[in-house]
Amino acid sequence: MALRQLSTRCLSGVNGPLLNVLGRPAINLGIRRYSTPASEETPVDPKQKALSIIDALPGNSVISKTGYITLGTGLATYVLSKELYVFNEETLVVVSFAAMALLLYRGIKKPFNDWATEENERVNGILRQARADHKAAVEDRIETVGQLGDIVDVTKALFAMSKETATLEAEAFELKQNVAAAAEIKSVLDSWVRYEAAIREREQKALAEAVIEKVKAAISDPKVQQQILEESLAETERIIGAKTA
Repeated sequence: MALRQLSTRCLSGVNGPLLNVLGRPAINLGIRRYSTPASEETPVDPKQKALSIIDALPGNSVISKTGYITLGTGLATYVLSKELYVFNEETLVVVSFAAMALLLYRGIKKPFNDWATEENERVNGILRQARADHKAAVEDRIETVGQLGDIVDVTKALFAMSKETATLEAEAFELKQNVAAAAEIKSVLDSWVRYEAAIREREQKALAEAVIEKVKAAISDPKVQQQILEESLAETERIIGAKTA
């Protein structure tokens, strides 16, 4: 009701002075100016127009769609004839809003459906890929577990191999210790040999020095020198006589 009064005041406040100033010729001029010539309009087949309106109505058959039209028309006629509802500016606003909402709905319905379909396909693709990946992972796990079916025999073989390896390592360690002991003994024996060789060398050196000292002492004696000289002369004469004979 308030909206109707406000609309009436606005229309009376604006259109009153405008109509008084311009008059009827101005209204006719405006109508003539913004009207479309009949020659430029494209004729529309009334049958096609009616079919398009009927197709826009809900329902699966022509009878159900025309039934909606008949029911709506009869209901509107009854309400208006009994003055249960008075057609006013508010009704015009509601009808305009409903028409715009319907046009907006019809305009965004197909893009929204396409987007919803694409989103649904994308989500389904992700779910299918995840299911395939999960299936592949489960199959790989099953195959891995299947390969571990003879793990008992493999474990026994590995245990026997580890025992043999431990035995070989013990023998190798024992041989290594024996080799180390033999090397140590050889080193000790070599040191004793070197020590004895050094002792013998010192003894031989001392003996040689003693002999040399004795010889020097004997040679320094004049009697020994005379005896050596005589023996040398006798030996020389013997050699000369042997050569002469």
